[in-house]
Order: sequence, then C-alpha cells, then structure tokens
Amino acid sequence: MSVQKRIVVCIGTGGMGLAAVRRTGLGATVVLADFDEVALQAAADRLRGEGFDVVVHLVDVAQAKSVHRLATDAAALGPVSTVIHTAGLSPVQASVDAILTVDLLGTALVLDAFGAVIAPGGSGVFIASMAGHLARLTPELEVKLAMTPTAELLRLAELEVSGITDSGAAYSLSKRANAVRVCAASVAWGERGARVNSISPGIISTPMGAQELAGPNGEQMRGMIAGSATGRIGTPADIAAAVAFLTGPDSTFITGTDLLVDGGVIASLTTRTQSA
Repeated sequence: MSVQKRIVVCIGTGGMGLAAVRRTGLGATVVLADFDEVALQAAADRLRGEGFDVVVHLVDVAQAKSVHRLATDAAALGPVSTVIHTAGLSPVQASVDAILTVDLLGTALVLDAFGAVIAPGGSGVFIASMAGHLARLTPELEVKLAMTPTAELLRLAELEVSGITDSGAAYSLSKRANAVRVCAASVAWGERGARVNSISPGIISTPMGAQELAGPNGEQMRGMIAGSATGRIGTPADIAAAVAFLTGPDSTFITGTDLLVDGGVIASLTTRTQSA
C-alpha cells in the first residue's frame, strides 16, 4: 500500500517562492503554480534538477475558477500540508487596477480556496509587505478589507472614491489588506485544524526588488536600507527561513498574525518619526 506524500503548494515562481520551496518541499510533492508558463517551466526544471518532485499548474490568481481548480487539483494529489502564496505585482510593474485585482483580490481568492482543502495540521503563509505597515487606513476600512466577502471586495465604495491614483498607494493598501484578511481567515482555517499567517518582507534582493530599486522610489528605498537596524538588503533566504518557521513544528501556537521581516526598516522609520 503506497503512502501519499504531503503536498506543498507554492504560488509564484519568483526568488522568494523558490527559496521557500527549497526549505519546505523536501520529501513532498511540490505543486508549483504561476501565470507565466515559461517562467513556471523554467522554475520547475530548476527544482527537479535539484531533486525535488514537482508538478506544475498554470493559475490566474485573479480568476476564482482558476484558483479553485488549482486547490482541488492539489488536494487530489494528497494532503495539502503547506501553502505558500508569493504571487503579486509591485508598483513599478502594474497599474492601480491590476495591483488591486492581483494583490488584493487574488490573495483573498487563494485564502478562500485553500482554506477549504488545507489538511489538518497544515499551514499557510501569504506574502504581504512592509509597505502594508506604512498604509494609513481607517479602522473601519481595515475591518471591511478583512471581512467583506471576496466577490464584493473590489466593489467597496472606499476603493472607488478614495482617490487611489498611483500604484504605490494601491500596493500599500493591498498588502495591508493581505495581513488583516489572513488574520480574519485564521478562524476558518483553525476549524480545519490548520494555521495561516502572513509575512511582510522588507526590501529583498529579488528581480522584483531590483525593478523597484531601479524605479522612481529607488533612492528612497536605498535610504531605508541604510537607515535600518541591520543596514542591509534582505535575501530570499531570509524570507524562506521565516516561511520554514511558520510552516514548521516550532510555530504550532502561532496563527492569524503577520511577521515583519524587514531588517528593522519600519522600526527605524517609526523611531525617527516619534523622536522628530
């Protein structure tokens, strides 16, 4: 009688996602999902060359049917023990509408779909951002972002009339929404005997991070790094270590929270603001 291997699902094939798979996917079947078929196949080939058992799956996180299909297909392979959601768009990559659709709605869809199939004892980690810690949202809007049914999220009046005219503001709002929505979803995940948390990375040395550093906010970002407690840029390995902790046996009493992994940038900014 064959024993089904546990299933590790990673959505997004960027630097953080692949680093996280290397920490969490040993001995498992890795379901690697992405919107970009070329990038997906290249990432899968790389992991297979390192000895990982990889199944690829195209997904559009902005489409409920596509996300649902990914979740059900993954669950059909075996018990889904780990979900790592890293897919997203950054301010230099996309418009306001695209960021709200992928980063806000897409995360909510993945939370819902995998909350319905996660195995008892399983754990999910959703990548938010330190940008969410810089968002200045009203408590009322945060509650709405956390609790509004997914199908109605993009119809919130605040998103239509709040004057979100630049992609940076859309990104910060979306990433704050990721954290509060994960917090709210932890109750439903807990009913299945599973946990879910978010991680808010700081400035990380990935291709996406390089694009941001080369963009209009690059000088400001370099200043944040220089003024931080660690004084360095983050690495995918830093985030992968946090993912491994939150999905592993040493964090079984941690759920519904956001782990800020930013090298002390937010602490530095907060301290300077308070002392000014």
